[in-house]
Amino acid sequence: MSNPPTIKEIAKRLNISPSTVSRALHDHPSIGLRTKMRVHQLAKELSYEPNQTAIFFQQRKTYTLGVIMPSLSEAFFSSAISGIEDAANKNRYSVLMGQSHDDEQREKQIVETMKNHRVDGIIVSISKNTVNYDHFEMLKKYNIPIVFFDRIPKLPNIHYVACDMEAGTIQLVNHLLKDGHKVIGMINGPEKLYASQQRLDGYIKALGKKPLKFDPSLIATTDLTCEGNFQATQQLLSAKRKVTAIVAFNDYVALDAIKYAREKKIKINQDVTFVSYANLPISSYTDFPPAITVDQFPYLQGQKATEILLELLEKGDKEQEETTYYKIIVESKLIFP
Repeated sequence: MSNPPTIKEIAKRLNISPSTVSRALHDHPSIGLRTKMRVHQLAKELSYEPNQTAIFFQQRKTYTLGVIMPSLSEAFFSSAISGIEDAANKNRYSVLMGQSHDDEQREKQIVETMKNHRVDGIIVSISKNTVNYDHFEMLKKYNIPIVFFDRIPKLPNIHYVACDMEAGTIQLVNHLLKDGHKVIGMINGPEKLYASQQRLDGYIKALGKKPLKFDPSLIATTDLTCEGNFQATQQLLSAKRKVTAIVAFNDYVALDAIKYAREKKIKINQDVTFVSYANLPISSYTDFPPAITVDQFPYLQGQKATEILLELLEKGDKEQEETTYYKIIVESKLIFP
């Protein structure tokens, strides 16, 4: 297989300098029309293609964005990546995708790989098991900006886009209270996740406005696995106080909880009402979907995160350091399937 043609080869054939060929290919005004035509014609005959690596090195950009998410098999994240890709492609950027599968070590390896591939910036929704954020802090040394969305680390100076889960939970619990529910349980996510804390804060605030005391025994935690979801549901259904409603961490958790409750002959959304978050399309195809779900607008979150990252990339390294941190909050919305 022959080597791809180069600027030097074109220059040699036309008996002109490589710099003249380069300027002619870029239609530089200092090059005459006849020379430009000769260069372009020969380049076409030889099927010459510019060396993108050299161009990127010169511009200090690869026009590539790195994206790290827990799992694309979840409808929430597949919708988010669509928002990211649409915003990136609109601005002529490509997307390099990596899945952490909720493994901190794997997440670190992906960050390292993306750094080595010279991505211009990174968008991340962190693993549920990530407790150390050094791999993200390290990116500052390489002037690689990072924007978090949905699953956000507990770090002070970061750019992020998130849905207001506290407000969404307050709306959700208030709706259950209006419907007459007095014993409301919650299946919350891993304590390390900021989103779990937001849900808990909203739950406590909503109950605090009523003549009801917060009961810690009505909070169960899951690691978001099917087994963990079943155990959390069992804990709430066997509590001393009989729950009439359960707030699940997301629709996947709710569907597992509903499956467990059905096996125990509990009438769904009659004996116990299930509500959750995410508004997943799959819920509409099930016989027993959650009675209410909170839409977190993943496409919009992904789109906004990309727009922030592109705006940061438009600024120089010094401007990035001096910029105020973007903290975009997307309002949630109650959906009644």
